[in-house]
Amino acid sequence: MTDFTVAFLVALAFMVAVRLWLASRQLGALRRGAGSPPEPFRAAITAEEHRRAAEYSRAKLNLGRVELVADTVALLGLTLGGGFAWLDARVAALGLPPVAHGVAVLAAMMLGLTLWSLPYSIYSTFGIEARFGFNRQTPPLFALDFVRSLALGAALGLPLLALVLWLMQHSGTYWWAYAWAAWALFGIALTALYPRFLAPLFNRFEPLGPGELRSRLERLVAACGFAADGLYVMDGSRRSTHGNAYFTGIGRHKRIVLFDTLVSRLEAGELEAVLAHELGHFRLNHVRVRLIMSLVTSALGFALLGYASGQPELYGALGIRTPSMHAALALFALVTPVFLFPLGPLSAWWSRRDEFAADRYAAEHASAADLAAALVKLYRDNASTLTPDPVYSAWNDSHPPALARLAALDRLSRA
Repeated sequence: MTDFTVAFLVALAFMVAVRLWLASRQLGALRRGAGSPPEPFRAAITAEEHRRAAEYSRAKLNLGRVELVADTVALLGLTLGGGFAWLDARVAALGLPPVAHGVAVLAAMMLGLTLWSLPYSIYSTFGIEARFGFNRQTPPLFALDFVRSLALGAALGLPLLALVLWLMQHSGTYWWAYAWAAWALFGIALTALYPRFLAPLFNRFEPLGPGELRSRLERLVAACGFAADGLYVMDGSRRSTHGNAYFTGIGRHKRIVLFDTLVSRLEAGELEAVLAHELGHFRLNHVRVRLIMSLVTSALGFALLGYASGQPELYGALGIRTPSMHAALALFALVTPVFLFPLGPLSAWWSRRDEFAADRYAAEHASAADLAAALVKLYRDNASTLTPDPVYSAWNDSHPPALARLAALDRLSRA
């Protein structure tokens, strides 16, 4: 057993142990806080609704623990268990050219992992989400979404994968820089094309109808200096009762999207405040900074991959006897998240900081009280956890805890 094998096993054991420990802490916090909602929520959320939210969170956590163990088994099976090496040998018997061989192996691996996770997705949708009244997706629609996702992933991903493998094999020492450039350009193009061409494959998007709400939101968008390709309502209720709002795309192709479930539940002022929060992410450059950071970290990742692909001992340490570019790409994708796991709290802190900043922006351009009222409704309707464990939240949550967020908004409304 090599030093890197030991390091991988230690990192994997640490990740699994910490995630299970955090889940147990969260389960304990849910049990302790399930009696009645915290004071700021008691006027809008009943004790029964609060108890139901705790049960919903417990069900998701328990499924997550099972899935974590299953995914760990799959990871070990593909690497040290020889699963990837076996798959590589089976595809090699087909006698395909090098790039086609690599694409076939990686596509088969990704398909296998997708099918491995499918039972958990089915249970989450038709078990947990249905039991708590959130699911509206029928089995035929679920199957259609699954097939469409696979087809779209193949149509977009396989040519990119082929290009990256070709660059890895034919571009010399600095292949990783060319591969990163191709990857980055693909991601930017996909972001630009998504609102108009890809998202409509799964949902219907209708322009927000004329009226006071549209006029109010358009005035807000203009005041915030946001150039958008329209305000749209998405048929989120076709699949779930959960509500959300977001903007997507880049440049002139940005769209503001409101779930129909959100439009039906919130008052005009509350919707305005929610949209002001989302616009805050744009005006405060959160989106731009995250895009730049994504490009920088992906460049570092490709550079590291370029180094690791030339180290034969790393292949053997992870169960691969025959080094290859596609094996390097697969191992990097499988193993890197294990070693990056300790950075989770930093990523979560950064995201929560941006959420507080977007709330402050919303308070300046709309109403902090309306945003607080909207959040309370969303917490109630989405059965969100109001009493999370602080350590679990610090490691996992991209949004601030409900109590902290409402307290900050209350201070803003009083200022």
